[in-house]
Amino acid sequence: MAGLAVTALILGIFCGVMEIDNGLIHLICSNTDIILGILMFSVGISIGLKKGIFQKIKAYHFKILMIPSAVVAASILGGAICGLLTGCTVRQGASVAGGLGWYSLAGITIGNLAGEQLGSIAFLSNLLRELFSFFSIPFLSKRFNYYSCIAVAGATSEDTTLPMMIKYTDEETVVLSVLNGVICSAAVPFLLSFCYSR
Repeated sequence: MAGLAVTALILGIFCGVMEIDNGLIHLICSNTDIILGILMFSVGISIGLKKGIFQKIKAYHFKILMIPSAVVAASILGGAICGLLTGCTVRQGASVAGGLGWYSLAGITIGNLAGEQLGSIAFLSNLLRELFSFFSIPFLSKRFNYYSCIAVAGATSEDTTLPMMIKYTDEETVVLSVLNGVICSAAVPFLLSFCYSR
């Protein structure tokens, strides 16, 4: 999945640099809202397909909100600090970090809100978070604890980084990982808009 995303990015950059203009590229660029809607619909389907997810949520009660709340708070705070260190505003840094690793949604949404430059930064930052997760989960699971693996993965802990969770953590952590990913994924659209509008 990560390799596919990087390949798509490189091909997109190539098309942009070569100024390749055809009907398909024009159609994609002029209908980003529709593409975003399809993306959100597919995420809803993936959540609905997770059998027993709602029963597991009931079993954990409010404890399931602790990890996603910490992930969101730490990500937004870290993004705000990085924004200041890199010459961006706190609002821009926080909104980029509000993607929680969901690079496709963050790139499109922030691109629509703030322009192509910040949208590209959001896309790359969140893509790098996902790639970093793949390499750091084995290390974190051995040196720290399983919950830190969920934190680094952010919204991707329910899908793309889940195989790493299954391999390097235990069954309970995998359940919490899926729940964290569902909650973070649901929160991302609101976080992006809220952080940028503040």
